[in-house]
Amino acid sequence: MKHPKLLIALLLAAAAPVAALADMPGQHPYYLHALSDLRAARWLIEHRPGNAQVSGDEDVAIARIDETINEIKQAAIDDGKDIHDHPPVDGKLDNGGRLHRAEDLLKKVHSDIAREEDDPMTRGLRDRAVHHLDDAIRATHHAIQAASKGI
Repeated sequence: MKHPKLLIALLLAAAAPVAALADMPGQHPYYLHALSDLRAARWLIEHRPGNAQVSGDEDVAIARIDETINEIKQAAIDDGKDIHDHPPVDGKLDNGGRLHRAEDLLKKVHSDIAREEDDPMTRGLRDRAVHHLDDAIRATHHAIQAASKGI
């Protein structure tokens, strides 16, 4: 062979992407995105002043978000993900906009986590997370309705 060094270099270059993938545990990249969005939605709801009716709905939404976070964290841990990434939340929204933004984030999380799951153990975690998330979306929507009526 005339160019053995070139062949070795080409083989190493071809193997590099495969080696990089080996460092990425699990096959569910949406878990970390979902956790970030859940934390952001929780912050938006928790840091919005409101009256008793709205606050009650917000309390329900926060409790369901916490339950969803716990389920997704467990699924992410089982999948080998690093769950300690906490990006900052944009707190510059007006008080009414925070509930709408939180609802948008929760719907995005639903889209992220309600995907097909091959692992039966993770499937149960995902299903419970989706159930809690649906409750959080409903409670946030009720808070939006109550806030818009001035209740």
